[in-house]
Amino acid sequence: MIKQFIIEDKMMNPQKTPSKNFPDENQYWVWIRPNTKATSEDLKREFARMRKAGIQHIAAELYNSSSALFRSSRVPVKAEWLEIALPAALAEGIQLHAWMWSMPCNLEKNQKEHPEWFAVNRKQQSVLTHPAYVPYYKFMCPSRPGVHQFVRDNVKELAQYQEIAGIHLDYIRYPDVILPETLQPEYNIVQDKEYPEYDYCYCELCRENFQKESGIDPLEIEDPANHEAWLEFRYHRIINLVNNILAPAARSYDKHITAAVFPNWYNVRQQWFKWNLDAFLPMLYHNFYHGDLNWLKEQTRIAVDRLPETTPLYSGLYIPAISPTELPKAIDAALEGGAKGVSLFDAGSMSEEHWQALESAQK
Repeated sequence: MIKQFIIEDKMMNPQKTPSKNFPDENQYWVWIRPNTKATSEDLKREFARMRKAGIQHIAAELYNSSSALFRSSRVPVKAEWLEIALPAALAEGIQLHAWMWSMPCNLEKNQKEHPEWFAVNRKQQSVLTHPAYVPYYKFMCPSRPGVHQFVRDNVKELAQYQEIAGIHLDYIRYPDVILPETLQPEYNIVQDKEYPEYDYCYCELCRENFQKESGIDPLEIEDPANHEAWLEFRYHRIINLVNNILAPAARSYDKHITAAVFPNWYNVRQQWFKWNLDAFLPMLYHNFYHGDLNWLKEQTRIAVDRLPETTPLYSGLYIPAISPTELPKAIDAALEGGAKGVSLFDAGSMSEEHWQALESAQK
């Protein structure tokens, strides 16, 4: 059996000092994957519907590891969607956050010029030739200074848009060493333990740095899944990237910085409750974990208890698994668990009945 991921650690962090706080009242978010063919009028109607239903924040996917939906000078531009969307969002009083992929990189230029940037599994296979699960799982290694600069520059390019409310980090982690149990059949795999082809990163730099700290080559560890020093080493690679590089970059432009994070954080080496961000949007997709709405409430409570009282959490709801009649109940479960609101994944899954249910729940 896969080990139970609900870890009741109540470890609290030192009080954090966000750049600026979110409002105290409940806030409602939606993740959106933009329609690049949408006109200004289309977006005005779309955002007006969202605002009527109570949405205050949009996290729009503007960089997906291979192309941009804004006027980028650094990565290929698929469409200049942001330039059309910002005025429409502002007209409705909606805050637009730039949702960007962080560690995966599917830019051919980077792969050719910097193959050393990319993660290597315990079998010594690079993600460039042996990506886990799906072809786009080409994660970069968070130990690499060049990677730090590349991801930071992505943050800064988006943060330069004055009207953007914040930067929203996605895939700010390692590849999943163990997938949620309900997803494993989709890939025809059984992960009853950590297997080497899904365990990252064992590149030369990670091995060298860990050996300097511990005197141990991680390839020689007999049971890496339970080797605390090796686990902590990888947690701290991401913690350093977030706290010391990405958050300061966003705040230098006076932007919020948030992240989509996992409830089973250790399976992606994502000790997110030690990150100094302005808010967290955990992806509490209950059907991925054989959970129900009580599971959603409990996971929200566990996540909230890990954070300082001043750091809000907005529970991520997976709309394809929630009917319109269940949506108000799911929102109540999150709020009862201590969330300051919810984030809906995603706008494309919201039917008119869902929007009506959300609007009724607000009233």
